Amino acid sequence: MPDAKIIATETSRVTNGGTKVPRLWTGDYYNEGNGRDDIFDKLKEECGVFGVFGHPDAASLSYYGLHALQHRGEESCGICTSNEGEFHYHRGMGLVKEVFDRDRLVSLTGTNAIGHVRYSTAGASKLANAQPLVFKYREGDLAVCTNGNLVNEPIIRRELEESGSIFQTTSDTEVIAHLIARSPKPLVEAVREAFSRLVGGFAFLIMTKDKLIAACDPNGLRPMVMGRLGNAYIFSSETCAFETIGAEYVRDVQPGELLVLDKDGLHEDRYASENNQRAVCAMEYIYFARPDSDIGTINLHTSRKRMGRQLAVESFVDADIVTGVPDSSISAAIGYAEQTGIPYELGLIKNKYTGRTFIQPSQELREKGVKMKLSAVRKVVEGKRVVMIDDSIVRGTTSLRIVNLLREAGALEVHVRITSPPFANPCYYGIDTPDRRDLIASSKTVEEIRKAINADSLYFLSDQGLIDSVGGHDGEKNRGLCLGCFTNDYPTQVEFEHAKATSCSCD
Repeated sequence: MPDAKIIATETSRVTNGGTKVPRLWTGDYYNEGNGRDDIFDKLKEECGVFGVFGHPDAASLSYYGLHALQHRGEESCGICTSNEGEFHYHRGMGLVKEVFDRDRLVSLTGTNAIGHVRYSTAGASKLANAQPLVFKYREGDLAVCTNGNLVNEPIIRRELEESGSIFQTTSDTEVIAHLIARSPKPLVEAVREAFSRLVGGFAFLIMTKDKLIAACDPNGLRPMVMGRLGNAYIFSSETCAFETIGAEYVRDVQPGELLVLDKDGLHEDRYASENNQRAVCAMEYIYFARPDSDIGTINLHTSRKRMGRQLAVESFVDADIVTGVPDSSISAAIGYAEQTGIPYELGLIKNKYTGRTFIQPSQELREKGVKMKLSAVRKVVEGKRVVMIDDSIVRGTTSLRIVNLLREAGALEVHVRITSPPFANPCYYGIDTPDRRDLIASSKTVEEIRKAINADSLYFLSDQGLIDSVGGHDGEKNRGLCLGCFTNDYPTQVEFEHAKATSCSCD
């Protein structure tokens, strides 16, 4: 069967009279290439997906939905609509509000749409990998977008190439298109067959001229939810997007489930057994998802407050104030303060409008870039013993910088409390993590990490404390959480030496 052929993108690098614009320190657009070299070595989620089926304003709804999911990816975005069998799409580098204007949205006509926001890669920015990817195959156009990572993608890609497939991107998503296009079976059967070959964590949206298909991996590592807006169906990586557009949450897309929407309505199907281990990524609860989102009906703000409370139970320290590293640790800091009775204070302020600063040409300017992005409130922390709550420690450089910010502002003591266990192992399911050798917890004890970050004390939330704080599903391993990055016990069996632990399906 013929392969899928990707349709070339219509957006190109900005030029001035045919001459390329010189690259500035801040890049051609906000967050260009802002990946693993960022001065703040926070973990990065790879992307977010959003879909609409059966609404006359599908493109506009997708715009607002993607804007609500912007925290999941800030470098590129795209929307593809289907209008009476004809696709209209646009992808671009930058934030949603930069890529789409009123005229662009008006041109994206149709009642069905899928959209995507993508986290940045390290170094070169690749418009070719921006999603949704749009392909030509035997039955017409096919648009695909995904959140996550396919662990066995290199094996499948090599097999397809050896059988004659020609790839035009480095995206895992193109592998899916080739598997579907090469199958002689009808579309839904071809999709089911393709998904059954995948190993990893993923949430897919696939659109044809008259269908929209949604699916999650067999372990539910990557979240996706379904909602309704009038008679239309809405899909999103997080429920916060439903609040933005006024949609009603219906339910989570279940692990291994295949949902097909067409002119006859919703068809619920499966491509994988229900007996697979449920393993939702713990970092979604700890850090990635917005605090106003729910995953598995569990509110993120509430679960993070419980993490803070549990930290206080496990690691109380006498102090004057509690502060959280914005934004993801604020909820946990409030919980820690409530449990201990130590006042919560806004000791750290984040400036969200600084853009990229990590490529400044001198160490002095790099350090100024740190203070541009995060500032300690001197009048709050000066002369105080501070408990600093954060969600994770990756390389340790971020924690060191923040501890030093607080000390420079006059903090007498800085006690660091982390709402996750030590992050000691790479993630293979869609989180951008460094090589194991770059993860400070993989080679240092807690006491060695404490010294490295210049803290007076350091404590990580226990595995069981995290499990109990989230809640989850009774009777399932880890109550339905994936703790692989903490425990080195992964929910899928695969030859990890062939897997890509530093990129996602978007890269």
